Amino acid sequence: MKKRQIVVTGIGVVSCFGNDIEPFYSSLLAGKSGAAAIDAFPCEEFPTRIAAKITNFDPGDYIDKRQARRVDPYIAYTMVAGKKALEYAKIDPQALEKLNKQRCGIIIGSGMGGMETFANGVQTLLEKGIRRVTPFFVPFILSNMGGALLGIDLGFMGPNYSISTACATANNSIIAAADHIYQGAADLMICGGVEAPIIPMGVAGFCACKALSQRNNSPEKASRPWDRGRDGFLMGEGAGVLVLEELEHALSRGAPILARYLGGGVSCDGYHMTDPRDDGEGVALCVRNALANAGVSPDEVNYINAHATSTPLGDMAEVRALKKIFQDPQKIVMNATKSMIGHSLGAAGGLEAVVTVKSIVDKMVHPTINLDDPEPELSFHVPTKAEFLEIVVAISNSFGFGGHNATIVLAPYKG
Repeated sequence: MKKRQIVVTGIGVVSCFGNDIEPFYSSLLAGKSGAAAIDAFPCEEFPTRIAAKITNFDPGDYIDKRQARRVDPYIAYTMVAGKKALEYAKIDPQALEKLNKQRCGIIIGSGMGGMETFANGVQTLLEKGIRRVTPFFVPFILSNMGGALLGIDLGFMGPNYSISTACATANNSIIAAADHIYQGAADLMICGGVEAPIIPMGVAGFCACKALSQRNNSPEKASRPWDRGRDGFLMGEGAGVLVLEELEHALSRGAPILARYLGGGVSCDGYHMTDPRDDGEGVALCVRNALANAGVSPDEVNYINAHATSTPLGDMAEVRALKKIFQDPQKIVMNATKSMIGHSLGAAGGLEAVVTVKSIVDKMVHPTINLDDPEPELSFHVPTKAEFLEIVVAISNSFGFGGHNATIVLAPYKG
C-alpha cells in the first residue's frame, strides 16, 4: 500500500512573545529574550525567581468569556493555539462546516496538566473545607481536557486524547497524530503540546530538583545552551500546535501547505529518572528511528532544532549523541529556541515544531543567544544572529524526564 503523505497546513502558538505567529518568530529572529523576574506571586525566598512567563494573556473571542474565567490556564492556551492554527490553515467557520468531522482529531499533550487548578484546590480544601472545592476541580486538572474542550468547540469526532511524556510530550503527540493519518483513521489532526507551570508549586518543584538557572540579576542571560557558563534551564510556558493533513485532503480544499511531515522516531533511555545516558545511545536511537521512518539519510539533514535546555549534563549529551549519526556536524546548522523562550516542558516540542516550520517557510533560522563561551566539542554550526538557510531536511528533538525521547522530521513542500 502506498504510504499516505502528510503536510503541515497550520501553526499556532501561545508564547511569552504573544499569540500570533509573525511577532513570535520575528522576536526569535531578532534574538530577543522573553525572560524576566517573576512578579505574579511572592518568590523572594526561592533560589530561582525568573522565568519566560506569559503576561497579559487575552483569549479574545477564541473562548467563551465565562469559560475563559474558570478554566485552567493550560486549557485556555490549548484552545487559543489550536484555533489559531486552524485559522492559519485557512479553516474559517464556513470551511470548518465542510470538513468531515468524524475524520478530524486532536492530540495536544501536557506534561503536568492543570497545575494551577490542582494547587488552588488543595489550598481551598485545607483552608476552607470540602464544601468549597469547585466541581470543576477534577475535569480541569486532567491533561486530556484541553484537547477535549477544543474538540467539543469544533465538533471534531476523530481521535482525541492526550500524551504525557514530560518534555517529550509535544513531539510524541505530533508523531501519534501523524500515525492516525498514515493508518487512514483521520484526514486532519491538530497536534502539539501545552504547559502552564509557572506557579509557586511548579517553580518550587524544579528549584528542589536543582534544575533551574539562578541568574536572578540578569534573567535574559540565564538560558545559555552549550555555553560553558550555563547553570540550569529557564522555565517557560505556552502552547505550540500544528495542523497536519493528508496531502490530497489539503489540496482538495486549497489549503496553504507550509511543509511536509516526513516521519518521527521515539526511544527510551532506560537509564535514569532525570539524567541522560552517558553514552547518548538513547537519543541516537531515537534520531536513527526518526530518519528511518522518514526514509531519509543523515547526510540529507542540514538543520537541527535541538532540545538544548541549558543544563550542564543534557546539552552536551545531545551533541555527543548527534555526532554518532552526523559525520560532518560543521555542515549542519543547529540552534536552541530555548535560549530565548526558556523551557516550556510539555509545550517545548510544539513551539519548536512551529519554529522549524517557520524556518522552512521563511528560509531564515534564528540565533542562539548567550553563547559567549561555547563548549569546545560543540562542532555544529550554531548561528549567533539570524541567518538565511534553505532547509533540505530538518529534525526537531525533544527529550523528557524518565528518559523519553522523540524526534520529528520535516522538509519543504515542493508541490
